[in-house]
Amino acid sequence: MITYQIKQQDKFKFIEEGDGEPLLLLHGLFGALSNFQYLIEHFRTSYKVVVPILPLLDLDIFHTTVSGLEKYTQRFIEVRGYEGIHLLGNSLGGHVALLHVLKHPEKIRSLILTGSSGLFENGMGDSYPKRGDYEYIKTKTQLTFYDPAIADKQLVDEVFEITNNRIKVIKIIALAKSAIRSNLGEELNQIAQPTLLIWGNNDTITPPFVAREFNKLIPNSELYFIDKCGHAPMMEVPAEFNSILSTFLTKLKTAG
Repeated sequence: MITYQIKQQDKFKFIEEGDGEPLLLLHGLFGALSNFQYLIEHFRTSYKVVVPILPLLDLDIFHTTVSGLEKYTQRFIEVRGYEGIHLLGNSLGGHVALLHVLKHPEKIRSLILTGSSGLFENGMGDSYPKRGDYEYIKTKTQLTFYDPAIADKQLVDEVFEITNNRIKVIKIIALAKSAIRSNLGEELNQIAQPTLLIWGNNDTITPPFVAREFNKLIPNSELYFIDKCGHAPMMEVPAEFNSILSTFLTKLKTAG
C-alpha cells in the first residue's frame, strides 16, 4: 500500500501528485471503497492527479447532502485555481461530479463516471446497518465487489468503525437519502463535456441499466462495461480501467 502525503490549504485536505492537466478524483461514501492508488500511480506521470478528501462525515447535518459536497468541491477548485479539469467520480463522488458540471461547467474539460449515483442506486440503506454486527458489515462491504476477497480485513474494519459510530451512521443515512432525492435525470442533457462511463457488469449498487441510462441521457458520452467487476472498477480491475481512461484522455489531447 503506497501512502501519499496529505496536503492542506485552508480547510481543504487533498493529495496532489504529478504535473499536467488536472485529473480530479471524487471518492464515494466510504472513502476506503474508493481506493485510487492504482489510478494515481498510472496517471501521475502525465497528469496532475488530485484527490480532495471529501468531508462526508464532518459537515454539519444540514449540509450533509450531495449539494453540500458539491459546494465544498467548488470552493476547493477555486482555492487551488485548477482549470481544464478532467473530473472523475465514483459512486457518490460521481453524483457530486455531475452536480458540479451542471452548476459550474466552465472549468471542466471532461467528465468520467464509474458506478455513479444520480439516477438510481441500491444503497446501504435498504436495511439499517446493525451497529456492532461485524459479519453483517463484512457481507455488505463484500457486495461492493465482484470478488469478495477485495474486501480485506483492513477495508471491512474501516467501514465497521464508521458504522459503529451513531453520529456517523446518521450522516451516512442523510447522504444516502440526499442522493436518492437528488435525481438528475431531467438535467443530464445539459452536459456538453465529453463524458466517459466505465461500469462493472456485476455492479449490484448501480446496476448496468443505470450506466445505459446515463449513456442515453448525456449527449456526448461513451460507455464501457468491464466483466467480473462490481461497483469500484478503478480498484477491482485497475489495469483495464486505466487503459480505457488513458485512451479517452489521449483522444481528447489529440483533439486539442
